[in-house]
Amino acid sequence: MIDSKLDVLTPTNCQMIFIDQQPQMAFGVQSIDRQVLKNNTVALAKAAKVFGIPTIITTVETLSFSGHTYPELLDVFPTHDILERSSMNSWDDQKVRDALAAAGKKKVVVSGLWTEVCNNSFALCAMAEGDYEIYMVADASGGTSKEAHDYAMQRMIQAGVIPVTWQQVMLEWQRDWARKETYDAVMAIVREHSGAYGMGVDYAYTMVHNAPERGHGDHHTLAPVPAR
Repeated sequence: MIDSKLDVLTPTNCQMIFIDQQPQMAFGVQSIDRQVLKNNTVALAKAAKVFGIPTIITTVETLSFSGHTYPELLDVFPTHDILERSSMNSWDDQKVRDALAAAGKKKVVVSGLWTEVCNNSFALCAMAEGDYEIYMVADASGGTSKEAHDYAMQRMIQAGVIPVTWQQVMLEWQRDWARKETYDAVMAIVREHSGAYGMGVDYAYTMVHNAPERGHGDHHTLAPVPAR
């Protein structure tokens, strides 16, 4: 019997869940720079939209404690319902279970806060009780310390969770640069969110291939004038 975990992620074999990407949860994150965390989370969301991945957004105690989901994330999915919970474990909420079942995909890509609490409990329960395969996006998740994040990741990996990163997931979905229907959108995400790699793409497009600059302004470069 072939191990299904040997399958690469494709746009048709998985679904996505964002767990508690909320400001109060992010305030407690110490395992990753919080601006990097937000960048990676939004990039992953944009990739999920490009590839038509069924996506769930769930929140915990929004009004009493955690605050609203990042607007940049919500803007990617402007018509999505937000699945509010009281439990730290998303698996404890029937709306979440129903949404996962409705998507009909056993591979679940997870980005959430905190790694050691909400991600860990959801992953273990979804695997044990729902027979799901969990792909934990390590750099679009965060813990209250590096140790908290790292040891939670280790615990989940020991239980069978597959660790991934956001760009790995996106490029696994793309798989072949000859797939032109998603090529431009993927490269747009790379240019905006992939740091030095994105800068390099911008450089190659404009300086090597003479493509127009990515900005939308009407800028003019004025020639040097030596001071008199």
